[in-house]
Amino acid sequence: MEAERRVGVAIDFSECSNKALRWAVDNVGRKGDHLILVYIQPEVYYEEGEMQLWETTGSPLIPAKDLSDPDLMKKYGVKPDDETLNIVNTAASQKEFVVLMKIYWGDAREKLCEAVDDIPLDCLVIGNRGFGKLKRAIMGSVSNYVVNTAHCPVTVVKDQRE
Repeated sequence: MEAERRVGVAIDFSECSNKALRWAVDNVGRKGDHLILVYIQPEVYYEEGEMQLWETTGSPLIPAKDLSDPDLMKKYGVKPDDETLNIVNTAASQKEFVVLMKIYWGDAREKLCEAVDDIPLDCLVIGNRGFGKLKRAIMGSVSNYVVNTAHCPVTVVKDQRE
């Protein structure tokens, strides 16, 4: 039997990150794998709460059952949407994945690459928002940066609108 893998999925509860999550569940994960949702909060100043404790290192790994607890998620400043929770709960029960979430605070490009080494991840699946050339040139592409910088295989699930 092969050892379980740690499959990371970058999420922000948008339509494109849910597509990436669905794609990872359907195409990458195997029974017993750890599916680790990596969520990046923008860096802001926090006066109190768990966010201040883990601002540098990221949160501890949060089990899937805790993602549905609004009081606990509020402590981290995260509000998972119903679609993400449905995908995660289905993956945990039907595909027998161990689903966890880790939250980081800061720049998404840097923190996703940091998560690859910190957790560590065997691979990372990330969505692509489908910015046009001009927006991508001005704002930069998170997926492009991660593909070229991360120390693991990265799969980009493109938005079909492009």
